[in-house]
Amino acid sequence: MALKPPPPWDIFQQVNELVNATGIKGEVDKSVRALAQTALSRLDVVSREEFDAQAEILKRTRAKVVALETELEELTSELETLSRESKK
Repeated sequence: MALKPPPPWDIFQQVNELVNATGIKGEVDKSVRALAQTALSRLDVVSREEFDAQAEILKRTRAKVVALETELEELTSELETLSRESKK
């Protein structure tokens, strides 16, 4: 049975304790930040502003779809009524 790796926060805590003991915390912090920024830049993510803009567009689009569905139901109902009246 393979061993599960420890959770990342456990590793970070151990590294932090080791770094504090050696007095190179500033250097390690800079390196970790650079590494994290590099890793994040490789991910396919969008900025918060872009996310908010797309969420607003989606909200408006959903409202239009609901309005069009309602209009379609009304027109379909009218068409069925006219069709029944013309058959009488």
